[in-house]
Amino acid sequence: MTIKISGTGSALPEKTVTNFDMEKLVETSDEWIRERTGIAQRRISTGDTVSTLAAAACQSALEDAGVSAQDVDLILVATCSPELLLPCCACQVQSALGADRAVAFDLNAACSGFLFALNTACAYLNAGLYRNALIVGSEVLSKLIDWSDRSTCVLFGDGAGAAYIERTEDRVCENGRRVGIESVVQGSDGAKGMVLSCGERAVANPFIRQEEAVWPYVRMDGQEVYKFATRQVPRCIQEALEMAGRTAEDVDLFVLHQANVRIIEAVAKRLKADISRFPMNLSRVGNMSSATIPVLLDELNRGGRIKKGDRIVLSGFGAGLTYGASVMVWG
Repeated sequence: MTIKISGTGSALPEKTVTNFDMEKLVETSDEWIRERTGIAQRRISTGDTVSTLAAAACQSALEDAGVSAQDVDLILVATCSPELLLPCCACQVQSALGADRAVAFDLNAACSGFLFALNTACAYLNAGLYRNALIVGSEVLSKLIDWSDRSTCVLFGDGAGAAYIERTEDRVCENGRRVGIESVVQGSDGAKGMVLSCGERAVANPFIRQEEAVWPYVRMDGQEVYKFATRQVPRCIQEALEMAGRTAEDVDLFVLHQANVRIIEAVAKRLKADISRFPMNLSRVGNMSSATIPVLLDELNRGGRIKKGDRIVLSGFGAGLTYGASVMVWG
């Protein structure tokens, strides 16, 4: 038996905010943003929620896989920006889809969230507890951003991406590659976690005195995040490839977290892999945290860029600090 992705889906808010729109909010310019990040525009919610975007992406993935919501065993939502603490977003998605049989829960590994959800789902499926799973990364980061801080507000966008995975019989493609997920690696470095943070409600009750308010917006030390990403992402990709018995030359596409074009170029250089094998969409959608990898994967799938038998590496990094990579053969 093997585990493979059988369907993908995505959902983005309708409103597009360009760099020229950002010029009206903060002291910045289209040239400044493009040069430092590669981002030209992003999608911003004007009413879409994490759960509505997630449900739409999941429905699209189910249709791509040709299965019904009633067939789903497990729903995992990766998010760091839910609109509710209770109930969890996954249960909201379960209700919206009518996936009555599914077990549903959330997890938060920030921008690495989709990969952590994928690994979690694979563990359940490999253990034989479930046959399939819907995994989705969904974010409305625009509500967590300080729109007067040009170092962060130009980076992020809203959206959701999903994948339907299932246990299937082994199948070999025409190029001799065995379909399915070959390896998954993940890790965390909590000691450096505060270089990218966002406050929640502080402890406040009749028995303590609140000394200072918690900052409820994203704070980021960009240089530290850059150094972490350019060092750790190539390392964990290499580890995943070695676990699968492969090299970078065996990979057709590297689908990376879309945070910054400079980071992606640095990863490609360290892996000694041609940048043409690193597709990007961040110029159009920005950094959507846990949604970036599955949204890009869906674009590649529906655009015919991924073919049966292609070997793909998924890799991301994010707050925590967290990181992960997965090697798979598309089928």
